[in-house]
Amino acid sequence: MSAPTNAAPRTLTVAITGASGSIFAQHLLDALERDERAATVNLILSDSGLRVMAEELQIAGRNELISKLLGRASQKIHQQSNSDIGANVASGSYQTDAMIVLPCSVGTLARIANGMAIQLIERAADVCLKERRPLILCVRETPFNLIHLRNMTLAAEAGATIFPLIPAFYFRPVSTDEIAREFVNRVLAHVGLPQPDAYQWKGE
Repeated sequence: MSAPTNAAPRTLTVAITGASGSIFAQHLLDALERDERAATVNLILSDSGLRVMAEELQIAGRNELISKLLGRASQKIHQQSNSDIGANVASGSYQTDAMIVLPCSVGTLARIANGMAIQLIERAADVCLKERRPLILCVRETPFNLIHLRNMTLAAEAGATIFPLIPAFYFRPVSTDEIAREFVNRVLAHVGLPQPDAYQWKGE
Protein backbone atom coordinates (compact mmCIF):
# COMPACT_ATOMS: atom_id res chain seq x y z
CA MET A 1 0.00 0.00 0.00
CA SER A 2 1.43 3.38 -0.97
CA ALA A 3 1.44 6.27 1.47
CA PRO A 4 -1.02 9.08 0.70
CA THR A 5 0.20 11.69 -1.78
CA ASN A 6 -0.89 14.84 0.07
CA ALA A 7 2.66 16.21 0.19
CA ALA A 8 4.93 17.45 -2.58
CA PRO A 9 7.33 14.91 -4.07
CA ARG A 10 10.61 14.82 -2.23
CA THR A 11 14.24 14.24 -3.11
CA LEU A 12 16.21 12.29 -0.53
CA THR A 13 19.75 11.05 -0.15
CA VAL A 14 20.33 7.65 1.47
CA ALA A 15 23.77 6.44 2.50
CA ILE A 16 24.66 2.92 3.61
CA THR A 17 27.94 2.58 5.48
CA GLY A 18 29.98 -0.20 7.06
CA ALA A 19 28.09 -0.98 10.23
CA SER A 20 25.87 -3.93 11.02
CA GLY A 21 22.23 -3.45 10.06
CA SER A 22 21.95 -3.88 6.29
CA ILE A 23 18.39 -5.19 6.72
CA PHE A 24 17.33 -1.76 7.99
CA ALA A 25 18.74 -0.08 4.88
CA GLN A 26 16.95 -2.62 2.70
CA HIS A 27 13.61 -1.83 4.34
CA LEU A 28 14.27 1.91 4.07
CA LEU A 29 14.78 1.65 0.33
CA ASP A 30 11.71 -0.56 -0.03
CA ALA A 31 9.56 1.96 1.86
CA LEU A 32 10.83 4.86 -0.23
CA GLU A 33 10.28 2.90 -3.44
CA ARG A 34 6.64 2.33 -2.47
CA ASP A 35 6.02 5.87 -1.17
CA GLU A 36 4.72 8.05 -4.00
CA ARG A 37 5.74 11.20 -2.12
CA ALA A 38 9.41 10.28 -2.61
CA ALA A 39 10.19 11.23 -6.20
CA THR A 40 13.97 10.75 -6.27
CA VAL A 41 16.31 8.83 -3.99
CA ASN A 42 20.06 9.21 -4.45
CA LEU A 43 21.76 6.15 -2.96
CA ILE A 44 25.41 6.08 -1.92
CA LEU A 45 27.21 3.04 -0.51
CA SER A 46 30.65 2.94 1.03
CA ASP A 47 32.97 0.03 0.24
CA SER A 48 32.59 -1.12 3.84
CA GLY A 49 28.82 -0.90 3.53
CA LEU A 50 28.98 -3.23 0.53
CA ARG A 51 31.17 -5.63 2.49
CA VAL A 52 28.73 -5.78 5.42
CA MET A 53 25.78 -6.19 3.06
CA ALA A 54 27.46 -9.19 1.45
CA GLU A 55 27.91 -10.77 4.88
CA GLU A 56 24.43 -10.01 6.23
CA LEU A 57 22.18 -10.19 3.16
CA GLN A 58 24.30 -12.32 0.81
CA ILE A 59 24.05 -9.51 -1.74
CA ALA A 60 27.39 -8.81 -3.34
CA GLY A 61 28.76 -6.32 -5.83
CA ARG A 62 27.55 -2.99 -7.17
CA ASN A 63 26.04 -4.32 -10.39
CA GLU A 64 22.23 -4.33 -10.31
CA LEU A 65 22.43 -3.73 -6.56
CA ILE A 66 19.11 -1.91 -6.30
CA SER A 67 17.29 -4.74 -8.10
CA LYS A 68 18.92 -7.25 -5.76
CA LEU A 69 17.88 -5.27 -2.67
CA LEU A 70 14.29 -4.63 -3.77
CA GLY A 71 13.66 -7.72 -5.85
CA ARG A 72 12.68 -5.46 -8.74
CA ALA A 73 14.02 -2.55 -10.78
CA SER A 74 13.49 1.02 -9.60
CA GLN A 75 12.90 4.20 -11.59
CA LYS A 76 13.38 6.53 -8.64
CA ILE A 77 16.42 5.14 -6.77
CA HIS A 78 19.68 6.20 -8.40
CA GLN A 79 22.97 4.74 -7.25
CA GLN A 80 25.88 7.17 -6.85
CA SER A 81 29.57 6.36 -6.55
CA ASN A 82 31.06 7.28 -3.19
CA SER A 83 34.21 8.40 -5.01
CA ASP A 84 32.29 10.84 -7.26
CA ILE A 85 32.81 14.09 -5.41
CA GLY A 86 31.28 15.89 -8.41
CA ALA A 87 27.89 14.16 -8.09
CA ASN A 88 24.71 16.22 -7.81
CA VAL A 89 24.36 15.75 -4.03
CA ALA A 90 27.85 17.21 -3.51
CA SER A 91 26.51 20.69 -4.25
CA GLY A 92 24.24 22.89 -2.18
CA SER A 93 22.62 24.10 -5.40
CA TYR A 94 21.08 20.64 -5.82
CA GLN A 95 17.91 20.59 -3.77
CA THR A 96 17.73 17.66 -1.36
CA ASP A 97 14.96 17.56 1.22
CA ALA A 98 16.76 15.27 3.68
CA MET A 99 19.60 12.78 4.04
CA ILE A 100 19.50 9.52 5.99
CA VAL A 101 22.62 7.52 6.84
CA LEU A 102 21.45 4.01 7.76
CA PRO A 103 23.36 2.34 9.18
CA CYS A 104 25.91 4.98 10.13
CA SER A 105 29.28 3.63 11.23
CA VAL A 106 31.20 5.49 13.90
CA GLY A 107 33.91 6.12 11.31
CA THR A 108 31.38 7.88 9.08
CA LEU A 109 30.07 9.74 12.13
CA ALA A 110 33.60 10.92 12.96
CA ARG A 111 34.25 12.23 9.46
CA ILE A 112 30.90 14.04 9.29
CA ALA A 113 31.26 15.52 12.78
CA ASN A 114 34.73 16.85 12.02
CA GLY A 115 34.09 18.13 8.50
CA MET A 116 36.28 15.55 6.75
CA ALA A 117 34.30 15.55 3.50
CA ILE A 118 36.69 13.45 1.43
CA GLN A 119 34.18 11.10 -0.21
CA LEU A 120 30.64 11.66 -1.41
CA ILE A 121 28.80 10.39 1.68
CA GLU A 122 30.55 12.83 3.99
CA ARG A 123 30.36 15.65 1.45
CA ALA A 124 26.61 15.15 0.94
CA ALA A 125 26.15 15.18 4.72
CA ASP A 126 28.27 18.32 4.99
CA VAL A 127 26.08 19.99 2.37
CA CYS A 128 22.95 19.15 4.40
CA LEU A 129 24.50 20.71 7.49
CA LYS A 130 25.63 23.89 5.77
CA GLU A 131 22.30 24.30 3.97
CA ARG A 132 20.33 23.57 7.17
CA ARG A 133 18.65 20.49 5.71
CA PRO A 134 17.65 17.47 7.82
CA LEU A 135 20.46 14.97 8.33
CA ILE A 136 19.62 11.74 10.16
CA LEU A 137 22.54 9.65 11.43
CA CYS A 138 21.42 6.17 12.46
CA VAL A 139 24.55 5.34 14.42
CA ARG A 140 25.24 1.65 14.99
CA GLU A 141 27.82 0.73 17.63
CA THR A 142 27.93 -0.62 21.15
CA PRO A 143 29.24 0.24 23.62
CA PHE A 144 30.05 3.86 22.85
CA ASN A 145 33.41 5.17 23.88
CA LEU A 146 34.09 8.80 24.75
CA ILE A 147 35.24 9.60 21.21
CA HIS A 148 31.94 8.31 19.79
CA LEU A 149 29.94 10.35 22.30
CA ARG A 150 31.89 13.52 21.59
CA ASN A 151 31.47 13.05 17.85
CA MET A 152 27.71 12.58 18.29
CA THR A 153 27.65 15.82 20.27
CA LEU A 154 29.61 17.64 17.57
CA ALA A 155 27.29 16.37 14.84
CA ALA A 156 24.19 17.26 16.85
CA GLU A 157 25.52 20.77 17.57
CA ALA A 158 26.10 21.20 13.83
CA GLY A 159 22.46 20.34 13.12
CA ALA A 160 22.34 16.57 12.61
CA THR A 161 19.82 14.33 14.33
CA ILE A 162 21.43 11.39 16.10
CA PHE A 163 18.99 8.50 15.62
CA PRO A 164 20.76 5.42 17.02
CA LEU A 165 19.87 2.11 15.48
CA ILE A 166 17.93 0.94 18.52
CA PRO A 167 14.80 -1.08 17.65
CA ALA A 168 11.54 -1.05 19.58
CA PHE A 169 9.87 -4.14 21.03
CA TYR A 170 6.71 -2.78 22.65
CA PHE A 171 4.70 -3.57 19.50
CA ARG A 172 5.63 -7.27 19.94
CA PRO A 173 7.42 -7.99 16.66
CA VAL A 174 7.66 -11.61 15.56
CA SER A 175 10.45 -11.25 12.99
CA THR A 176 13.56 -9.24 12.24
CA ASP A 177 11.74 -7.83 9.22
CA GLU A 178 9.04 -6.37 11.47
CA ILE A 179 11.70 -4.88 13.73
CA ALA A 180 13.50 -3.29 10.80
CA ARG A 181 10.30 -2.06 9.16
CA GLU A 182 9.07 -0.31 12.29
CA PHE A 183 12.43 1.37 12.89
CA VAL A 184 12.33 2.66 9.31
CA ASN A 185 8.80 3.94 9.91
CA ARG A 186 10.10 6.02 12.81
CA VAL A 187 12.96 7.42 10.74
CA LEU A 188 10.71 8.37 7.83
CA ALA A 189 8.20 10.03 10.12
CA HIS A 190 11.08 12.14 11.42
CA VAL A 191 11.72 13.56 7.93
CA GLY A 192 8.04 14.21 7.23
CA LEU A 193 7.13 10.95 5.51
CA PRO A 194 4.90 9.10 8.00
CA GLN A 195 4.03 5.61 6.84
CA PRO A 196 0.47 4.21 6.88
CA ASP A 197 1.52 0.94 8.53
CA ALA A 198 3.48 2.55 11.37
CA TYR A 199 2.64 1.35 14.86
CA GLN A 200 1.14 3.98 17.17
CA TRP A 201 1.09 3.47 20.92
CA LYS A 202 -2.37 4.28 22.24
CA GLY A 203 -1.77 3.84 25.94
CA GLU A 204 -3.05 1.21 28.26
